[in-house]
Amino acid sequence: MRFLLITISAFYLVGCGKVNTSSELPILGNKKITEKEVNGELVKDTIYHTIRDFAFVDQDSNLVTNETFSDQVYVADFFFTSCPTICPVMKQQMLRVYEAYENEPEVAILSHTIDPKHDTVAVLKDFAERLGVTTEKWHFVTGNKDSIYDIGETSYLVVANEDENAPGGYIHSGAFLLVDKQRRIRGVYDGTIPEQVDILINDIGRLIKKNENTN
Repeated sequence: MRFLLITISAFYLVGCGKVNTSSELPILGNKKITEKEVNGELVKDTIYHTIRDFAFVDQDSNLVTNETFSDQVYVADFFFTSCPTICPVMKQQMLRVYEAYENEPEVAILSHTIDPKHDTVAVLKDFAERLGVTTEKWHFVTGNKDSIYDIGETSYLVVANEDENAPGGYIHSGAFLLVDKQRRIRGVYDGTIPEQVDILINDIGRLIKKNENTN
């Protein structure tokens, strides 16, 4: 999984620090080509990698599922509140995304704790309040740890797991992942690098504009 993350990140982050507005955002992850017969002719169809069904609980004890984001694009990441390394930087950078799209109903943020034993609903609520963000825009979710680790590694294609040798006892990616309304990953960005977050903020706007143009 680490290799896969490096692969899709390298594919997307070519020209790091430059905002590319000339091409459509890629659809990341594995894809499968299928064929079906339509009016006696074989028609090819592409099935893209998508985020699987999930159900977690956010800082207001609300159930959060795929349907929560049914008419939104969203940015996902993985963290834990007691993280001694990259999480504080990630959250300050994600706060920039929040502030850029605070009044845009088509955009949301989904942060998964990888330490659900410590990061209870109450802890996540306090964390969100200290950041000064609203649940409607930014969901901090907890749940069964195996489900969180599994969706991180198999759906979002990032590292998210326990590791007794890692600082704080957990290892996770610093990636921010941009997911479209069809549950497809459209970008992977280093959440510790401001220039990468600049690109993310720009790409969110491009994705919303494309959705408007195709309605």
